[in-house]
Amino acid sequence: MSKGFNTTTNSRAHIKCCVGLPENLRKFPNEQVGGMADAGNGSSSGNRRAMDCAPQEVEQLPDHDLPSLNKPDPPAPGSTQVLSAADVMEVARGVSDLTIAHEIVMNKNFQLKELVFPSGSLEHKVKEIVHKVFWDSLRDQLSANPPDHTQAIKLLQEIKEALLTVLLPSHGRLKALIEEVLDMELIHQGAKHGAVDVLQLVRFILDMMAMLCAPIRDEEVQRLRGLTDTVDLFKEIFHVLDLMKLDMANFAVFSLRPHLQHQSVEYERGKFQELLDKQPGALNDTTVWLQTAAAEVTTSKNPKPSVVNGLSTSPVKENLMVPSPTMVLNQAYMNLLRWSSDDYKYPETLLLDRARLQEIQANVVQLGVIAAILLVTGSVCGSAVFSCEAFVDRLKRVAKVLLEGLDLRCSRLDEVLQDIGEQVQQEVGRTLHKLGYSSWSNDKAASLKGQIAGIAEEGNPVRTITDHRIMSFLESCLSPMNQKSAPSPAGGLALIAEELKAVSRQLVAVIHHNRLVYGPYYSRILKKLLLPETEAETSIDSR
Repeated sequence: MSKGFNTTTNSRAHIKCCVGLPENLRKFPNEQVGGMADAGNGSSSGNRRAMDCAPQEVEQLPDHDLPSLNKPDPPAPGSTQVLSAADVMEVARGVSDLTIAHEIVMNKNFQLKELVFPSGSLEHKVKEIVHKVFWDSLRDQLSANPPDHTQAIKLLQEIKEALLTVLLPSHGRLKALIEEVLDMELIHQGAKHGAVDVLQLVRFILDMMAMLCAPIRDEEVQRLRGLTDTVDLFKEIFHVLDLMKLDMANFAVFSLRPHLQHQSVEYERGKFQELLDKQPGALNDTTVWLQTAAAEVTTSKNPKPSVVNGLSTSPVKENLMVPSPTMVLNQAYMNLLRWSSDDYKYPETLLLDRARLQEIQANVVQLGVIAAILLVTGSVCGSAVFSCEAFVDRLKRVAKVLLEGLDLRCSRLDEVLQDIGEQVQQEVGRTLHKLGYSSWSNDKAASLKGQIAGIAEEGNPVRTITDHRIMSFLESCLSPMNQKSAPSPAGGLALIAEELKAVSRQLVAVIHHNRLVYGPYYSRILKKLLLPETEAETSIDSR
């Protein structure tokens, strides 16, 4: 199946946006149709205000001194909710809707694709067996004397319904023609008297498909015209109709994405609230994630206990420096780039972006290794070689290719770095020769390879520095002042500046959307973490 879809403006490519979409996709835009219709005339300000409320609520927390850093109250005994089977199915549907809507907004390349089971898998074998039985049964019915058209007529009815769903409102004449030619009552009567011509009806169906399909399917439809076996024709018609439905759904996604981006914050927050109503503990891991970050920020911002005359003295409680909610939240986001997959439970509010964040994390680690390789090579070779821009580009390409797909926390990193050291040495030799310099001594070449291999060692000073600088740069990009235009990387990162800026844009996009959607929940959790006395006063007042 082709991975793309055509969005040209001729009549066949103007596919009705919501026709053919699964129910969970069709319901999404319909619920917000008023907001979409008004988006262009200024009445979407309410939506913009809703999108802006999350970060504002987080910022509302005052930055006065903290009395303590308390852990949120654990769920009361017996508060765990046992869901019925119907509730579980409803939660699953809610998660599915939320996932699809989020993916459409966050992934500009999102497309629905044909489900293809791996060859040799159980699903593939079962599908083959069931399909073979079905089509063999149809072949037997049509080969009987006289032919039995019972199953064929049912298939014609399904094809008719599929054709009607791909029509645009302006296709009144085509609809009337389809209803006239594929009049199921007349076809039933003709079958009773042996006067139905299935092949003629199939040829009409192919003509309709050729008129209604996207241009990318012209070749598929033309291929069907060369088939003469009725059963094979039916089989392939259904296959191409399935592809046409995918084209419609993907075109609908493409057309609706700008509208969904305006509506997605309210929609995702509403869906998550529905899940939270069903599962009150759905923020437990998020709370632990924020609590860990709050403890780290508080520790780093306040002086450690000192020892005077053999006695430990802690800072005065009232003098403790209070971390701002934004500072805690940024620390929590940055912690996701430091986590090993098995060390912590991912916060529920970021589960939909887990794969994206782990990909960003892998790119960050890879860039740290590449930056360390470039720094080591530059210190050994000197500025003469590094003044050649093509040389630096080749080094980055070589390192990226050899590091691609490798878990950089695994034990194989030292082997890969040895290979990279060998490649770097050859590149340096070629560049020196090209620039007219004398070739390297064996001692210097061995030193370069040894230093590059040493990057794999835990606590390697060069890699420690590059990793710290990269994380500091990414954290600075989370500042509201830097989100529109990322600052230029400094401190030895200039050689990977473009790659680092690309990673920062991906990270900021994910975090910005996450703040907008889940900001109110973060605000409540952080208020309880950072201002427990305020929470206690509120509880007392409410009683």
